[in-house]
Order: sequence, then C-alpha cells, then structure tokens
Amino acid sequence: MKIKLSKTEEQLMRHLWDLDKAYMKDLIDQYDEPKPANTTIATLLKRMQEKGYVAYNAHGRNREYYTLVDKSDYSKTEFQVLLKNFFGNSTGQFASFFTRNSDMSQEELEELRNIIDQEISKKK
Repeated sequence: MKIKLSKTEEQLMRHLWDLDKAYMKDLIDQYDEPKPANTTIATLLKRMQEKGYVAYNAHGRNREYYTLVDKSDYSKTEFQVLLKNFFGNSTGQFASFFTRNSDMSQEELEELRNIIDQEISKKK
C-alpha cells in the first residue's frame, strides 16, 4: 500500500486524472483564483513522485506529468480505509449510514436498489 496523499496532493492528483497528462502550467490552470505558486505545485509533484503516484516525461526543460495510479484503484483503496476505520469493515453498516444520512430521494434509492439487484444477479 502506498503512502497516503495529503488533501492538497489529492486535489492535484484529481486535476492530473482529469487531464490525463499535463505540464505544470496546465495543472495550475485547473485551480481557481488565487492560483497556487509554481513552487507549491512543483513541491507537491515532487512529493507525489516520491510516494509513487506520479511520474513525468522530460521535453527539453519542461516536464509532462502523468499518474502511475489509476483513479478507480485509488478510490477503492480509500473506500476500504473508510470502511475499516469508520464502519468496522461492515458494508452493511456503511450502507445503512449512507442511505439514512445522505438525504437521498426516492428515485436515487430506487436507482441504488437496481444497482444492488444487478450485482446480486451477477453473483448467482
């Protein structure tokens, strides 16, 4: 398991996932005003490289960054941590909490039920 990303690293990672590959300028452009300094983004990218989340291809003096970790894999790992830390690894407790505390509409609950029914059918 990789070292966890900080909130600021995770935000930058989301931008990189959205762009697929990006130069520093492209990443900075993804932020709202006030935009972070180049040095801030460079520091975050360096830490993320050291943690094994991003790499780059050099094009002259410029670096084109790309992810080494798939967004769905990262999300799955983060969800498993949440499930373990807050719900005792119980998907039932999570589902109960999620459906009772998320203000889901009847339509959204029915959509969730359809998703669950489809997954049950696949397991038969």
